[in-house]
Amino acid sequence: MTLKHKVAVVTGAASGIGNATARKLAGAGAHVVLADINKETGEKAAADMTAEGMSAKYIPIDVTDAASIEAFRDQALAWQPGVDIIANVAGWGHIEPFVKNTPEFWRKIVDLNLMGPIAVTRALIDGMIERESGKIINIASDAGRVGSLGETVYSAAKGGVIAFTKSLAREMARYNVTVNCVCPGPTDTPLLAAEPEKFLEAFKRATPMRRFAKPEEIADAILFFADDTSSFVTGQVLSVSGGLTMVD
Repeated sequence: MTLKHKVAVVTGAASGIGNATARKLAGAGAHVVLADINKETGEKAAADMTAEGMSAKYIPIDVTDAASIEAFRDQALAWQPGVDIIANVAGWGHIEPFVKNTPEFWRKIVDLNLMGPIAVTRALIDGMIERESGKIINIASDAGRVGSLGETVYSAAKGGVIAFTKSLAREMARYNVTVNCVCPGPTDTPLLAAEPEKFLEAFKRATPMRRFAKPEEIADAILFFADDTSSFVTGQVLSVSGGLTMVD
Protein backbone atom coordinates (compact mmCIF):
# COMPACT_ATOMS: atom_id res chain seq x y z
CA MET A 1 0.00 0.00 0.00
CA THR A 2 1.24 3.48 -0.78
CA LEU A 3 -0.02 6.89 0.23
CA LYS A 4 2.83 8.85 -1.32
CA HIS A 5 2.00 12.55 -1.75
CA LYS A 6 -1.27 12.12 0.20
CA VAL A 7 -2.10 14.35 3.16
CA ALA A 8 -3.83 12.75 6.14
CA VAL A 9 -5.40 14.26 9.25
CA VAL A 10 -5.63 11.94 12.24
CA THR A 11 -7.49 13.10 15.33
CA GLY A 12 -6.53 11.70 18.71
CA ALA A 13 -3.07 11.09 17.26
CA ALA A 14 -1.00 11.65 20.40
CA SER A 15 -1.55 8.14 21.76
CA GLY A 16 -3.37 4.84 21.40
CA ILE A 17 -5.15 3.98 18.16
CA GLY A 18 -4.69 7.51 16.84
CA ASN A 19 -0.93 7.40 17.22
CA ALA A 20 -0.72 3.93 15.68
CA THR A 21 -2.81 5.20 12.77
CA ALA A 22 -0.63 8.26 12.24
CA ARG A 23 2.41 6.02 12.11
CA LYS A 24 0.81 3.56 9.69
CA LEU A 25 -0.26 6.30 7.29
CA ALA A 26 3.08 8.12 7.48
CA GLY A 27 4.90 4.83 7.03
CA ALA A 28 2.95 4.35 3.79
CA GLY A 29 4.22 7.72 2.56
CA ALA A 30 1.56 10.20 3.66
CA HIS A 31 2.17 13.64 5.11
CA VAL A 32 0.36 13.30 8.44
CA VAL A 33 -1.17 15.99 10.62
CA LEU A 34 -1.34 14.77 14.20
CA ALA A 35 -4.42 16.43 15.71
CA ASP A 36 -4.84 16.20 19.46
CA ILE A 37 -5.83 18.30 22.45
CA ASN A 38 -2.75 17.18 24.39
CA LYS A 39 0.03 19.53 23.26
CA GLU A 40 2.94 17.90 25.07
CA THR A 41 2.34 14.33 23.93
CA GLY A 42 1.24 15.48 20.47
CA GLU A 43 4.41 17.45 19.87
CA LYS A 44 6.55 14.56 21.11
CA ALA A 45 4.72 12.07 18.88
CA ALA A 46 5.26 14.26 15.82
CA ALA A 47 8.90 14.87 16.73
CA ASP A 48 9.53 11.14 17.15
CA MET A 49 8.00 10.41 13.75
CA THR A 50 9.99 13.18 12.08
CA ALA A 51 13.19 11.83 13.63
CA GLU A 52 12.39 8.47 12.02
CA GLY A 53 12.11 10.08 8.59
CA MET A 54 8.34 10.41 8.44
CA SER A 55 6.48 13.56 7.36
CA ALA A 56 4.50 14.64 10.42
CA LYS A 57 3.26 17.81 12.08
CA TYR A 58 1.38 18.31 15.32
CA ILE A 59 -1.46 20.85 15.33
CA PRO A 60 -3.62 21.29 18.44
CA ILE A 61 -7.35 20.71 18.29
CA ASP A 62 -10.32 20.42 20.60
CA VAL A 63 -12.89 18.49 18.58
CA THR A 64 -15.68 19.80 20.81
CA ASP A 65 -14.90 23.47 20.07
CA ALA A 66 -15.86 25.10 16.75
CA ALA A 67 -13.24 27.86 16.97
CA SER A 68 -10.50 25.32 17.69
CA ILE A 69 -11.53 23.22 14.70
CA GLU A 70 -11.51 26.27 12.42
CA ALA A 71 -8.05 27.30 13.61
CA PHE A 72 -6.84 23.74 13.14
CA ARG A 73 -8.12 23.64 9.58
CA ASP A 74 -6.37 26.88 8.70
CA GLN A 75 -3.05 25.68 10.13
CA ALA A 76 -3.32 22.28 8.44
CA LEU A 77 -4.00 23.85 5.05
CA ALA A 78 -1.12 26.27 5.57
CA TRP A 79 1.20 23.27 6.02
CA GLN A 80 -0.20 21.27 3.09
CA PRO A 81 -2.54 22.62 0.39
CA GLY A 82 -5.23 19.98 0.75
CA VAL A 83 -6.37 17.03 2.86
CA ASP A 84 -6.85 13.67 1.14
CA ILE A 85 -7.60 11.49 4.17
CA ILE A 86 -9.50 12.16 7.37
CA ALA A 87 -9.24 9.60 10.16
CA ASN A 88 -11.62 10.55 12.98
CA VAL A 89 -10.06 8.58 15.82
CA ALA A 90 -10.43 10.90 18.84
CA GLY A 91 -12.95 9.68 21.36
CA TRP A 92 -13.53 8.93 25.02
CA GLY A 93 -15.57 6.61 27.19
CA HIS A 94 -15.93 5.30 30.72
CA ILE A 95 -17.77 2.25 32.03
CA GLU A 96 -20.55 3.34 34.37
CA PRO A 97 -24.20 2.26 34.85
CA PHE A 98 -26.61 4.47 32.92
CA VAL A 99 -28.57 5.37 36.07
CA LYS A 100 -25.39 6.87 37.57
CA ASN A 101 -24.62 9.05 34.54
CA THR A 102 -24.99 12.80 34.85
CA PRO A 103 -26.17 15.09 32.04
CA GLU A 104 -22.63 16.51 31.95
CA PHE A 105 -21.30 12.99 31.36
CA TRP A 106 -23.79 12.45 28.53
CA ARG A 107 -22.75 15.71 26.88
CA LYS A 108 -19.05 14.90 27.07
CA ILE A 109 -19.63 11.47 25.55
CA VAL A 110 -21.78 12.77 22.70
CA ASP A 111 -19.62 15.83 21.97
CA LEU A 112 -16.37 13.87 21.80
CA ASN A 113 -17.56 10.71 20.08
CA LEU A 114 -20.28 11.91 17.70
CA MET A 115 -20.29 15.67 17.23
CA GLY A 116 -16.48 15.81 17.08
CA PRO A 117 -16.17 13.61 13.97
CA ILE A 118 -19.09 15.41 12.36
CA ALA A 119 -17.56 18.85 12.95
CA VAL A 120 -14.03 17.88 11.86
CA THR A 121 -15.35 16.24 8.71
CA ARG A 122 -17.42 19.29 7.83
CA ALA A 123 -14.43 21.57 8.30
CA LEU A 124 -12.26 19.59 5.86
CA ILE A 125 -14.63 18.07 3.33
CA ASP A 126 -15.04 20.99 0.91
CA GLY A 127 -11.60 20.47 -0.61
CA MET A 128 -12.36 16.80 -1.21
CA ILE A 129 -15.56 17.70 -3.01
CA GLU A 130 -13.76 20.26 -5.16
CA ARG A 131 -11.02 17.77 -6.11
CA GLU A 132 -13.52 14.90 -6.42
CA SER A 133 -11.26 12.70 -4.36
CA GLY A 134 -10.95 11.77 -0.73
CA LYS A 135 -11.08 9.14 2.01
CA ILE A 136 -12.93 9.55 5.29
CA ILE A 137 -12.56 6.90 7.97
CA ASN A 138 -14.58 7.16 11.16
CA ILE A 139 -13.76 5.15 14.25
CA ALA A 140 -16.88 3.93 16.00
CA SER A 141 -16.98 0.86 18.25
CA ASP A 142 -18.56 -2.54 18.39
CA ALA A 143 -20.53 -1.02 21.27
CA GLY A 144 -22.31 1.00 18.59
CA ARG A 145 -23.23 -2.17 16.71
CA VAL A 146 -24.45 -4.44 19.51
CA GLY A 147 -24.51 -2.35 22.70
CA SER A 148 -22.24 -2.66 25.71
CA LEU A 149 -23.00 -3.07 29.41
CA GLY A 150 -22.15 0.12 31.28
CA GLU A 151 -21.63 2.09 28.07
CA THR A 152 -25.18 2.98 27.10
CA VAL A 153 -24.71 6.60 26.00
CA TYR A 154 -21.30 5.76 24.52
CA SER A 155 -22.97 3.00 22.48
CA ALA A 156 -25.60 5.48 21.31
CA ALA A 157 -22.94 7.98 20.23
CA LYS A 158 -20.94 5.34 18.38
CA GLY A 159 -24.12 4.05 16.74
CA GLY A 160 -24.60 7.61 15.55
CA VAL A 161 -21.11 7.55 14.02
CA ILE A 162 -22.07 4.43 12.08
CA ALA A 163 -25.26 6.06 10.78
CA PHE A 164 -23.34 9.26 9.96
CA THR A 165 -20.81 7.18 8.00
CA LYS A 166 -23.44 5.42 5.91
CA SER A 167 -25.45 8.54 5.16
CA LEU A 168 -22.42 10.65 4.29
CA ALA A 169 -21.13 7.86 2.05
CA ARG A 170 -24.32 8.11 0.00
CA GLU A 171 -23.95 11.89 -0.34
CA MET A 172 -20.26 11.82 -1.21
CA ALA A 173 -20.22 8.92 -3.68
CA ARG A 174 -20.92 11.28 -6.61
CA TYR A 175 -17.71 13.15 -5.72
CA ASN A 176 -15.55 10.01 -5.55
CA VAL A 177 -15.14 10.51 -1.79
CA THR A 178 -15.42 7.26 0.16
CA VAL A 179 -16.63 7.15 3.76
CA ASN A 180 -16.12 4.04 5.86
CA CYS A 181 -16.14 3.03 9.49
CA VAL A 182 -13.89 0.86 11.67
CA CYS A 183 -15.39 -0.62 14.83
CA PRO A 184 -12.73 -1.76 17.29
CA GLY A 185 -13.43 -4.16 20.07
CA PRO A 186 -11.55 -3.76 23.37
CA THR A 187 -8.09 -2.45 22.48
CA ASP A 188 -4.93 -2.19 24.55
CA THR A 189 -4.84 1.58 25.01
CA PRO A 190 -4.34 3.89 28.00
CA LEU A 191 -8.08 4.57 27.98
CA LEU A 192 -8.94 0.90 28.43
CA ALA A 193 -6.17 0.37 30.99
CA ALA A 194 -7.85 2.97 33.23
CA GLU A 195 -10.89 0.73 33.72
CA PRO A 196 -11.18 -1.71 36.68
CA GLU A 197 -9.40 -5.05 36.27
CA LYS A 198 -12.66 -7.01 36.63
CA PHE A 199 -13.99 -5.36 33.47
CA LEU A 200 -10.77 -6.04 31.56
CA GLU A 201 -10.86 -9.73 32.43
CA ALA A 202 -14.52 -9.93 31.43
CA PHE A 203 -13.73 -8.39 28.04
CA LYS A 204 -10.96 -10.93 27.46
CA ARG A 205 -13.16 -13.88 28.40
CA ALA A 206 -15.88 -12.67 26.02
CA THR A 207 -13.46 -12.36 23.09
CA PRO A 208 -12.95 -15.64 21.17
CA MET A 209 -9.28 -14.78 20.56
CA ARG A 210 -8.88 -14.23 24.33
CA ARG A 211 -6.91 -10.99 24.12
CA PHE A 212 -7.28 -7.30 23.43
CA ALA A 213 -6.54 -5.81 20.03
CA LYS A 214 -3.24 -4.04 19.55
CA PRO A 215 -3.64 -0.42 18.39
CA GLU A 216 -1.63 -1.32 15.28
CA GLU A 217 -4.25 -3.93 14.33
CA ILE A 218 -6.96 -1.29 14.31
CA ALA A 219 -4.65 1.03 12.36
CA ASP A 220 -4.21 -1.66 9.70
CA ALA A 221 -7.95 -1.57 9.02
CA ILE A 222 -7.86 2.23 8.79
CA LEU A 223 -4.93 2.00 6.38
CA PHE A 224 -6.98 -0.30 4.13
CA PHE A 225 -9.78 2.24 3.89
CA ALA A 226 -7.28 5.09 3.34
CA ASP A 227 -5.51 3.35 0.46
CA ASP A 228 -6.70 3.03 -3.14
CA THR A 229 -7.04 -0.72 -2.53
CA SER A 230 -10.49 0.16 -1.18
CA SER A 231 -11.40 2.59 -3.97
CA PHE A 232 -14.77 0.89 -4.64
CA VAL A 233 -15.66 0.40 -0.97
CA THR A 234 -17.86 2.97 0.74
CA GLY A 235 -20.47 3.08 3.49
CA GLN A 236 -19.05 -0.04 5.10
CA VAL A 237 -18.54 -0.96 8.75
CA LEU A 238 -15.62 -3.23 9.61
CA SER A 239 -15.40 -4.85 13.03
CA VAL A 240 -11.89 -5.50 14.33
CA SER A 241 -12.66 -7.30 17.57
CA GLY A 242 -11.15 -10.78 17.64
CA GLY A 243 -14.57 -12.27 16.99
CA LEU A 244 -16.29 -10.52 19.89
CA THR A 245 -19.28 -9.46 17.79
CA MET A 246 -20.13 -11.90 15.03
CA VAL A 247 -23.25 -10.27 13.65
CA ASP A 248 -24.41 -9.12 10.21
